[in-house]
Amino acid sequence: MDERLNVYESKMTKTFDGLLKEYMGIRAGRANPHVLDKLRIDYYGTPTPIQQLANITVPEARMIQIQPWEASLIRPIEKAIQTSDIGINPNNDGKIIRLVFPELTEERRKDLVKDVKKKGEAAKVAVRNIRRDGNDALKKLKGTEVSEDQIKDMEEQLQKMTDKFIKNIDKEIESKSKEIMTV
Repeated sequence: MDERLNVYESKMTKTFDGLLKEYMGIRAGRANPHVLDKLRIDYYGTPTPIQQLANITVPEARMIQIQPWEASLIRPIEKAIQTSDIGINPNNDGKIIRLVFPELTEERRKDLVKDVKKKGEAAKVAVRNIRRDGNDALKKLKGTEVSEDQIKDMEEQLQKMTDKFIKNIDKEIESKSKEIMTV
């Protein structure tokens, strides 16, 4: 592959990895500690990820247990969870915060699948935009030391790369949708 295309492959890879990260945060009936990844707790004036302030475990399929290293952090962690979009009320016994995930209803599962597909479509659009940028850059090479045949080859390589990423995104959409719909 032409090294000029590496930058576009790198951008497409970042888009794909970003989608995978977003999918990690979507819970599918099972407790997944990644739903807490975006939470930041004010720790001595610094927004700090919850993973750096507490031990997070999954003792049961539908429960996340958060054990702060400092007792004074229970309130701020609880408040951060309540104001987040997780949609679960935390319970605490003074030492440990527990998040109990309810069984997902059929309607909620369908909403999550729609969300998964929407995020997948957004990633595909981003990949296609990267291809467009690449094609624009290749068109600008016409009339330079690069031959028409070389430009044509690079355009084909860029298209193959795009097709590969679109196929991978489709696989991820399918797999995450299946995971969500499995009761």
